[in-house]
Amino acid sequence: MANIFIAGFGVLSVLCAALFLYTRTAVPTISDAAFKQFQRVYLVVYMLAMAGDWLQGPHVYALYESYGMTTHQIEVLFVAGFGSSMIFGTIIGSIADKFGRRNNCIIYGILYGGACITKHFNSFWVLMLGRLLGGIATSILYSAFESWMIYEHTKRGFEQESLGTVFSHAVLGNSLVAIVAGLVAQFFADRFGFVAPFDVALTVLMIMTVIVVFTWTENYGDRTTNIGHSFSEAWKSIRTDPKILCLGMIQSLFEGSMYIFVLEWTPALTPSEPSTTGTARRLLAASSETIPHGHIFAGFMVSIMIGSSLFKLLSKYSSVESFMRFVLVIASASLATPIIFKGNQLVVFIGFLVFECCVGIFWPSLGQMRGKYVPEETRATIMNFFRIPLNMIVVAILLQNLQMKVIFQCCVGFLFLAALSQQWLFSLHTSESQKPVIKGGVLMRPGGNPSQEKDSVVEKEPLV
Repeated sequence: MANIFIAGFGVLSVLCAALFLYTRTAVPTISDAAFKQFQRVYLVVYMLAMAGDWLQGPHVYALYESYGMTTHQIEVLFVAGFGSSMIFGTIIGSIADKFGRRNNCIIYGILYGGACITKHFNSFWVLMLGRLLGGIATSILYSAFESWMIYEHTKRGFEQESLGTVFSHAVLGNSLVAIVAGLVAQFFADRFGFVAPFDVALTVLMIMTVIVVFTWTENYGDRTTNIGHSFSEAWKSIRTDPKILCLGMIQSLFEGSMYIFVLEWTPALTPSEPSTTGTARRLLAASSETIPHGHIFAGFMVSIMIGSSLFKLLSKYSSVESFMRFVLVIASASLATPIIFKGNQLVVFIGFLVFECCVGIFWPSLGQMRGKYVPEETRATIMNFFRIPLNMIVVAILLQNLQMKVIFQCCVGFLFLAALSQQWLFSLHTSESQKPVIKGGVLMRPGGNPSQEKDSVVEKEPLV
């Protein structure tokens, strides 16, 4: 059955290359030199930041196991990471808005570098400290970098449509970085032990931090407010603006399902073992040699790259609010494959590839929508507010001894709810775009055409 995965990776690679070349001709490229320079400065830092994260992922469990940690201890360490992100994330977001997104990105390099250093110590509590630092760093990674980029993009006067281009390239590059990071981590782990990939990650994070210091300018949200007021304003925006609430629900439900999928794809594709239950067992299954994990992971990353190219094509013909409704429904259906076709590796693998393709469309789409709807003053704070229910979903699943079928049923339900939230957002977007506006004393129909009927009403208004 391993041939299925290897052949799948080959076919996907060819398809990805063909689609990438097609999008370069079908979608107009941006020739603005200033924009290209800005994009390059951001993506170099972002790729290094993501590389520092990807280099650590493959060998975290193996390192803990080599230190003699029990299954329960390892499970507690994993929960601590998600819990740390959930508890401290909003505070970190407010600090970014008040004291600077660039400074926050520097703190990311320092904290995650510190987490790497703790991996040298065979002590549960030192490793726990590393997980807490890593959880905080993760919150910064998924908020401050994007917040900095969106602010600079707007300040420099680039077109709104080009924001999607940056996000699409970020997703494409992130997938390539993930594949390369996995190979590099394996190379160093084979020759120098399980702690070596974390030293490589530390080096990458140090380089990233230096580049940020010397190439990024600082920007802020609302510097005049205190952190407590920033919380209040962020929460007020979520409560009073249904579009922001929709985005929060979509992000939490989709990303929660995605993180659960990361823990579940190995047992779902591995020949079934009746005794395999519980999250700890599923994490441990990652060390099994029954399936080619490297080829499968690479196939997933190529699928994400395909999704990022599809995002560009879809954006050319439809609004992101519209096509994401169908993407989320497809994502929900794709994770139903291990429920309906349990034990059928081919069908389940295809379903998982489709899901990863949806992930590739989701990331730039969500980034573009956040750039449009989330207020600049509390952007990082709101983005980390969204991560609270996300982490709660993951922690709740981690702490339960659920059967794999039940877990995938939850994911299908979460993604379907995300699709409903996207439909709600689309309805709000449509109703707003259809509202007539007054320009120069003339009431304009949607699309910019003057309304004759309304004009007559305007003319009948008495003069004061």
